[in-house]
This record gives sequence, C-alpha cells and structure tokens, in this order.
Amino acid sequence: MVEQATGTGDGQVEVRRPGVFGTSVAAGFSTRHGGLSDGVFSTLNLGLSTRDRDDLVRGNRDLLFRVLGKTHSDIAVAGQVHGAGVAVAAGPGLYPNSDGLVTSTRGLPLAITVADCAAVLLADERAGVVGACHAGWRGAVARACTHTVARMEDLGADRDRLLAYVSPCISAEAFEVGEEVAMQFEEDLLVRKPEWPRPHIDLKRAIREELLACGIPPSAIEVSPECTFDNPHFFSHRSSGGRTGRMMGFVMLR
Repeated sequence: MVEQATGTGDGQVEVRRPGVFGTSVAAGFSTRHGGLSDGVFSTLNLGLSTRDRDDLVRGNRDLLFRVLGKTHSDIAVAGQVHGAGVAVAAGPGLYPNSDGLVTSTRGLPLAITVADCAAVLLADERAGVVGACHAGWRGAVARACTHTVARMEDLGADRDRLLAYVSPCISAEAFEVGEEVAMQFEEDLLVRKPEWPRPHIDLKRAIREELLACGIPPSAIEVSPECTFDNPHFFSHRSSGGRTGRMMGFVMLR
C-alpha cells in the first residue's frame, strides 16, 4: 500500500505501508520521491553514507519521519557493515557495526537503509518488541534475520507470534552473481537459465526461507513483490554503478 505525507521538494513523500502489522506498530518503506536532493540522489535520499550533502539527507529524514511525528534526531539507525551484528536500541542515534536493531522502547523508530538489499521489519505486538535488519546476499549468508529474531527473544518476543515484512529489493531476474557467490547458497535459491551466462540469486526467497526456519508462520510473512533494480520509484546500487541514494525501512511501537 502506498501512503503519502506532505513534504517539500516535489510535494509528497511516498511510503510503502506493510499490511501484516496491527495498529500497535507503525512501519513503512520509503521510495525515492518527495525529497530535497538532486542529481543521482534525486530526491528522497536517506543515506548519510552517500556523497550527497548531509544537510539535505537530514532534511529528507525529517520529511520522511514527519509521518510518525518525528525528526531525524529521534530515530535509531543501524551502522551497517553487511554482517549479522544486532544491537539493542535504547534510544536514538547511530549503532555502529550493526546490521540489525531491536527494541522494546515505545516511540523509538528503528531504521535500515538499503538500495537493492532488503529491509526486514519484525514485530511481536503482544510482547511489545520490534526489530529491523539489513539483508543483502551477505546478510542472507550470515543469517542476519536469525540473529535479529534471537535478540528479539531476549527482550521477550515469541517466534510463534512474530510478524515479518520484507521490503522491495532486487529480484531474482536482476540479481546475477558469480559462482563464488552462488556456491554459498542452496541450489534451490538460485535461478539458472540457458540464456544467462551466470546464476542469479532469489534473495526474496532466501529471506523468506530463513524467516520460516526461524519459526515464523507463513501467513505472518509479507514479501513485497516490487524490484528495486531499474525501477523509477527506487534507488538501485547495482543499476546505478554504485552512485545513488538510499531508501529506508522503519518500524516503531506506537
């Protein structure tokens, strides 16, 4: 579902809203529309690790988190390294060397930045615990989702009650890799076609299979059908050659 929040720039900030969560959880995933940046970062670039101006990125974060009544200084952000480290967020700020965040603090948004990788958002609404993790192919190999679920359990979450959303990310059709990467995945997570010189990874399926292995019921997992590669609504690291902006996935206990 697409929602819009009043902003500046081209007028509206677009947010993809997961349908899997209940009313006690606020969650979403940004598109690239409605921000202040220009050029290759046009317009809602939310990544401070890019070469965009920091003041514009912070302004873009303010525009996005206006949907929650928050500003850029109110959010907890993972300092991602394509690993599986998970931090317990007690307050706003950057959590270095973490590809996952969990919290039981109400009103604290957890944020993951991506541009082809998936932002995986998780919640146990009854326990009052939410989590978010960054899952690209390295995160899938490192079991980033599994580590995030385990840290949520430390805060009182129950796997049987978890709800999960997998954001727009690169599709199997666009995710060509070398054999050195493919060999790290089970064969059923690869797609091979005679016309393709190299294998492709089905990242969405890999993440869904990992969430199922964590004990999350199939009906509690929502996977976005959208692909970020060569899609005008999203930034794509791969299709841009690495010079592009970032989207954000976020989740918060109301």
